[in-house]
Amino acid sequence: MKILDFRKTLSSLCVLATLSSSAWAGDSVTVPGYAPVTGVERSYRVQKATESDMSLWFDASGAASVITRGEFRQRMTVLSRDDKGMRVRWSLSADLPDGVAGAVDTYQMNPLYRNSLTAYGVGALEMETDLNGFPNSLFGVDQILANMRRMATNGPDGALAPPQSGVYNIIDRIQENPLQIVTVLTPEAQLLATGQAYQDEAMEVGKALTASRNEDYGGVSVPVASNWLLQSTDVAKHTATLSVVDEYDPDAFRQSQQGAIDKFLGVFGERLKSLTADQLTSVKRASKTRRAEFVVSLSDGSVIEALETVTVISAGSTFRTYTHIRREDAPAVLQVPAILTAADLRVPKLKIEPLSPADAAPGIPDLPSTSQASTTISQEPSTVTSNDAEKSIAPVWLEVKSAQVLKASNGYGYELEVVLTPDSGEAFQKFTQAALGRQTQVLIDDKVVIEPWIREPIMGSRLTLTGSDMTALRAMAEKLSISGAKILVRTRS
Repeated sequence: MKILDFRKTLSSLCVLATLSSSAWAGDSVTVPGYAPVTGVERSYRVQKATESDMSLWFDASGAASVITRGEFRQRMTVLSRDDKGMRVRWSLSADLPDGVAGAVDTYQMNPLYRNSLTAYGVGALEMETDLNGFPNSLFGVDQILANMRRMATNGPDGALAPPQSGVYNIIDRIQENPLQIVTVLTPEAQLLATGQAYQDEAMEVGKALTASRNEDYGGVSVPVASNWLLQSTDVAKHTATLSVVDEYDPDAFRQSQQGAIDKFLGVFGERLKSLTADQLTSVKRASKTRRAEFVVSLSDGSVIEALETVTVISAGSTFRTYTHIRREDAPAVLQVPAILTAADLRVPKLKIEPLSPADAAPGIPDLPSTSQASTTISQEPSTVTSNDAEKSIAPVWLEVKSAQVLKASNGYGYELEVVLTPDSGEAFQKFTQAALGRQTQVLIDDKVVIEPWIREPIMGSRLTLTGSDMTALRAMAEKLSISGAKILVRTRS
């Protein structure tokens, strides 16, 4: 579903459920429509984290669960406002704010976000929004696209970035829907707008409100049931607290994820053989739930604190994202998950390589995807493990069992799917485990065809190269279909 359509749905939801009041069930209060003062810059403290649990697929606990987090200070100014909408500027920073709870190196999202800002070539975004504050158009898209195209000419050693890098697909997707940029760089704007209404609403404490909508996932329409509840009001602070739970229809959502699930299970074919009947049933399920709370000012209808947790279960794995936003001129009210505030948090020891404008193209972050588990080789220069950075890893020759070109599962471009022999599949798994965080090279017919960064062990006997040039991919497939054909994989010196 396009973001613009989703915005319209959220606007309706916010009118229905924007707030209610008082400390006692049944009491009512009028929550004002969102009426921000123009020309005043507001500073927000933003905490984010992602958590994945793939323990079903791994024996080693360290490989099963991965946590990343970040903390930011972002600034927002409403530049102008009329009866149709607002013009808003978000000033963006990847700097780690003072007073964070944990060690600096446990906030991996910050340097990654800095690379994102470099890749898109921006330090601020200006947008038009509806009266709830939800973005509906973005200024400066042409300049961002021009910057990304310049980046696309700066692949390894100054060469043109190959089609497999995905840069050109990202550019195409932004041209189709420029608001994808907002989702990548300023999702805070969308979350805050969810709890704001464009007009006054009289609500009752403890009275549940339900609403429904449909979201599109890869052509599958997924019904979403929303249950809103006005929890309480605080007379002294002149605020009200609202909660919402979004439940995604499990059958429709599973259908939308079926391609990703099948691909994931194909990678872990050997592991599947050891699963119990109940486990096999669970890996074929998929679900999504979103829970959020909003503290809203009863003075101007603005959200001054928000907390959101999104949980996706797919292919026997659980993925969670946490977001906490607090306007810095207001005290914290909501109970924040420990993953966002822990002083001692176990996270991967990563060294994030900074990008410069000259080499940013391979690091342009991908746009939001509904696929939660991808085994496609990536061109993103994301991380380098500090302990293994200097370790020498021997090149590996991989024997090919079959190769074919398919339409990409995400609908953009094509995929060269290569199936290795069992022995080569095992050798490739060991190579990727040793090369975690390293940039590698894949050679076909003595020519480098891709230089991926290994972000996780690649299990099973399949690897996939993506690209928009079907002719080039078919030529590779023909060479790899010859009996005894091999691929060379090595680390990039």
